[in-house]
Amino acid sequence: MNAVPVNATAAAGNGNETLVTVEGLRVHFPITSGIVFKHKVGAVYAVDGIDLEIRRGETLGLVGESGCGKSTTGRAILQLIRPTTGRVLYEGGDLAHLKGGALRRQRRRMQMIFQDPYASLNSRMTVGDIVSEPLLVHKLADRAGRKVRVRELLETVGLNPNTLNRYPHEFSGGQRQRIGIARALAVEPNFIVCDEPISALDVSIRAQIINLLRQLQREFGLTYLFIAHDLSVVRHISDRVAVMYLGRIVELAENAVLYEQPMHPYTQALLSAVPIPDPVAEEQRRPVVLTGDVPSPVEPPSGCHFHTRCPAARDGFCNVDDPKLKEVRPGHWAACHLITADDYPHIRAGEDDLAVVAGTPAAEREET
Repeated sequence: MNAVPVNATAAAGNGNETLVTVEGLRVHFPITSGIVFKHKVGAVYAVDGIDLEIRRGETLGLVGESGCGKSTTGRAILQLIRPTTGRVLYEGGDLAHLKGGALRRQRRRMQMIFQDPYASLNSRMTVGDIVSEPLLVHKLADRAGRKVRVRELLETVGLNPNTLNRYPHEFSGGQRQRIGIARALAVEPNFIVCDEPISALDVSIRAQIINLLRQLQREFGLTYLFIAHDLSVVRHISDRVAVMYLGRIVELAENAVLYEQPMHPYTQALLSAVPIPDPVAEEQRRPVVLTGDVPSPVEPPSGCHFHTRCPAARDGFCNVDDPKLKEVRPGHWAACHLITADDYPHIRAGEDDLAVVAGTPAAEREET
């Protein structure tokens, strides 16, 4: 019998049971020097303190610029990369402390769809061997049973079941990603990390894969962590969205709330870069332009990691204190010193210079 998560009782009362809880997750990759006698000279702070809750049956979108730590977060949750510190609670059990057979048994309930459909499939294995490998590892069926299951899975993801003896190079990119999805479904998981599953595909194929993922979620009751940098895609598939910057979560909210009323200046900048399919509206709006480059995760800025690019940052304040992720409104979390509940009504998508509006205290706005 599964253990009850620490906050599942309260969540279940609202019909939203927590499936995965991430507490204080950090992944730091050491930088070493020397050939014979190696010693640590620094670290890459890929993930630098993340707290997340993923509800059963939902799709949580994780977005941010390239290199912000999204994929590392997904792999650390599944223990493909061991966290430096922190806990990952899956149905109440801490995955970070599991090893060997205990971790393998839990991995049957958690799977991953990788970004590159070309590199993630073994070119020397047939499709049948690739999809049936999880069944073999977890000893879930004999040879005949695995063949039947593979044919069912291929048909489920929209492929001809008679192609199980073909090799990956005989398929297109979209078909290869369907094979990867079939492999993830083989052991009947209830949680899947989708690591940018459509970014390597042609635009014409992306909608098909998104629709397939949504169909499978409804059919099998799946829970997704959907990692992407394309906010327009995340908007269509996610129930809630978490925005990540330089190893930290800076904003988390329900899908509609985040896109209509973004609170954090970084979120506003990301959304302002998404094209609007309306020439008149696109011409009238003013995008929020961020200055400077993304800081190195080897030497992240002190205080708020975003203060070096934020037009509303204040010296002696934002560059000193580390803002904590706080619930400014019910279900809407943000990590910014200059955002309070009083600021929330003044933030509207589409206003000029959104970041400055969000970072200006209410008293100063009234004077202007």
